[in-house]
Amino acid sequence: MAEYFNVPAIEFEGPQSRNPLAFKHYNPEELVGGKSMAEHLRFASPYWHTMRGTGADPFGAGTMEMPWDDGSDSEANALKRLDVFFEFLNKCKIDYYCWHDRDIAPELATIPETNAILDKVVDRLEELQKEHNKKLLWGTACLFVHPRYGQGAATSPFLDVYARAAGQIRKAMECTKRLGGEGYVFWGGREGYATLINTNVKKELDHLAAMLHMAVDYKKEIGFDGPFYIEPKPQEPTTHQYDSDSAACLNFLREYGLMEHFKLNLETNHATLAGHTMQHELRIAADAGALGSVDANDGTANCGWDTDEFPTDLYLTTSVMLEVLRAGGFTTGGLNFDAKRRRDSFTTEDLFHAHIAGMDAFARGLKIANAIIEDGRLDDFVKARYSSWDSDLGRKIEAGECSLAELEAYALERGEPEISSGRQEMLESLINQFI
Repeated sequence: MAEYFNVPAIEFEGPQSRNPLAFKHYNPEELVGGKSMAEHLRFASPYWHTMRGTGADPFGAGTMEMPWDDGSDSEANALKRLDVFFEFLNKCKIDYYCWHDRDIAPELATIPETNAILDKVVDRLEELQKEHNKKLLWGTACLFVHPRYGQGAATSPFLDVYARAAGQIRKAMECTKRLGGEGYVFWGGREGYATLINTNVKKELDHLAAMLHMAVDYKKEIGFDGPFYIEPKPQEPTTHQYDSDSAACLNFLREYGLMEHFKLNLETNHATLAGHTMQHELRIAADAGALGSVDANDGTANCGWDTDEFPTDLYLTTSVMLEVLRAGGFTTGGLNFDAKRRRDSFTTEDLFHAHIAGMDAFARGLKIANAIIEDGRLDDFVKARYSSWDSDLGRKIEAGECSLAELEAYALERGEPEISSGRQEMLESLINQFI
């Protein structure tokens, strides 16, 4: 295979290294809490940003160097990108990847032509996965870029658009299964509204639920064993998206009888747009048994849009890994770098610098989170704070076996409650000791 990157394979050299093309903290074989870093973190690279992101923004054309890409929708160009991508995965020691169907293969004039070129690309991906021992973390259908989906796909007011989206989902699910994908994602980029003036929200939500139920049925039909994920995001590109945050997604799944079939794929920058922390989003999902996978990025807090920056904040990566470890760790999910280089980081070498930065930040976050959990003081404090609920009365309340009258009588007997400090600053200082 020809080499497209004038970069050596990235190796672990330790925190004292001054080599910018080396890992300082990510050592795939290093054991943390009885598992290797590679097993804990399950890093994935997103095909859309890594291979298709040009650096274009609303104010200027693309800047990224991609000497292998002729910009055409040809089969040859689509296939050539795959070889480049797997060279990158190998050199960066990334075991997983993710795609949208329209990232890996173009949409052509007709559905049969589009499906035919997608099949050829998937054939080649099968070969490359076996050759390089790589895995598909998840696949998905791109139901937001084409103009036909400008007013939604599964929530479109137009039945013909809805049917077109259903066929695209069906094909993307088949391709994901063929490649041994460990999950399948639904992201409702256009599943929302620009204005309520012209929108029937109830009808759109009913239609979205119907589409997801059909997907569940087809999943069973083809024997796809991986979980379905929904990826929350509150806005941008629409004014309001129905999958706005973890709580909204879980409410939707419960209302429409889909809870047992879906988990959540959570992204930091989407949490920012929802006005939440990523830790909040992860905790809400984990408490519902629905924490599935993570799109690992960061965003500029004072921007009202999705900047998809590589994660380098150790407080962020530590908080993410605290929630993941407490939830039992990833099973089919992982850390997918849904992040893009900044527009002025345009060389092919910058792809490696960006991923090294994110991988090292999460390696440190993993070690810090594991150390905090093994130390035990933080968890012990939280347990002690709620210790009154370990009483007979507390257990009775939690079992739904208590009445207001019984609690009133208890309060009359006890008098004014005694409360203790939440010790927020002390606990923040404790976490800082590890960071």
